[in-house]
Amino acid sequence: MTRYVVSKWRKTVAIQKNAHLSQFVPETLRMTRSTLLRLLKQYEMVYIKPEFGSFGKGVMRVERLGTGFRYQFGRKIRTFNAYASLYNSILVQTSGKRYLVQKGIRLLEYGGSKFDIRVMVQYSPNRAWETTGIIGRVAAKNKIVTNYHSGGKIMAASRLLRKHTSQAESKLLALSKLGVQTGKAMKRAFPGVRVIGLDIAMDETLHPWILEVNTNPDPYIFKKHPDPNVFKKIMRYAKAYPK
Repeated sequence: MTRYVVSKWRKTVAIQKNAHLSQFVPETLRMTRSTLLRLLKQYEMVYIKPEFGSFGKGVMRVERLGTGFRYQFGRKIRTFNAYASLYNSILVQTSGKRYLVQKGIRLLEYGGSKFDIRVMVQYSPNRAWETTGIIGRVAAKNKIVTNYHSGGKIMAASRLLRKHTSQAESKLLALSKLGVQTGKAMKRAFPGVRVIGLDIAMDETLHPWILEVNTNPDPYIFKKHPDPNVFKKIMRYAKAYPK
């Protein structure tokens, strides 16, 4: 049984099929000339990302403006008057790789930088899914991805959320439950999966959106968690996975 699922598309389809979880998944399609244009017309801002890849590499933000279009790739921003010019430029950047296009979620900010939340969920030695860690990731200045390996900063999720709500702890509890529900759905689709890392965006209404599900999430970012027992537990569970 496969423990690692690398296709972002297959993982997205798996959780979209769940009636409860589908409300937390931004509309996501395989990117073509027509699907990109359709979602731009519908949402005005989208993200495109390679179907296969990690650490936020290759992710672009694409926007429809009043009279044109623009995209941001890394810190580089380009604008276009015509959709054809935009799409042709994107094709150059994507180098023939398969990409997905996803409804853009406007992330909450901390100190002027966007942030999202990583939820670590593991299949415990007691054979039950358990959320073992939640931590925040703040994007480097003027960057669109929050990944630590792309310059993002790791911070306590509660500290980030308290800037936006007095109900931070209840929001984190809800994310913990969402993580367990997602773990169960993933295991039904991919029985070999033992651990997932959810990348969660919170919009201005504090609705959580599952941007991506990772089946080989980096546990070491949790060394920066304010509670050292969180990282210890994550590693203890990891060592208990069947080889």
